[in-house]
Amino acid sequence: MYPDDRKYSSDHEWLTDQAPARVGITQFAATSLDEAVYVELPEVGDTVTAGEPCGEIESVKSVSDLVAPASGTVVAINEAVVADPKLATDDPHGEGWLYEVEVSETADDLMDSSAYEALIAESK
Repeated sequence: MYPDDRKYSSDHEWLTDQAPARVGITQFAATSLDEAVYVELPEVGDTVTAGEPCGEIESVKSVSDLVAPASGTVVAINEAVVADPKLATDDPHGEGWLYEVEVSETADDLMDSSAYEALIAESK
């Protein structure tokens, strides 16, 4: 269910291995949020720090912090998600990506897809 070409955080965000790395929320987070109605993303040029909040996503159910899975400089944001936040929850592993970052360091607790699936299975 979760693509193998990325790492996952316990904060339910993913990070691709490519450079620059693309960041988004997981399907688990998208399902928990239901339908996103607003996203606040870091701006291009901002420095984000692994494990620290760097934005938020608001849904019909709640507001959640976006927690950076890696440290680095933001080089792009997904303008389509800013214009239509629902895209982040409708297609979280595809067109609903949030931002791209030139990674200087990743969080220590990133998991592969099978470890992440085990984590969310334990939380149910």
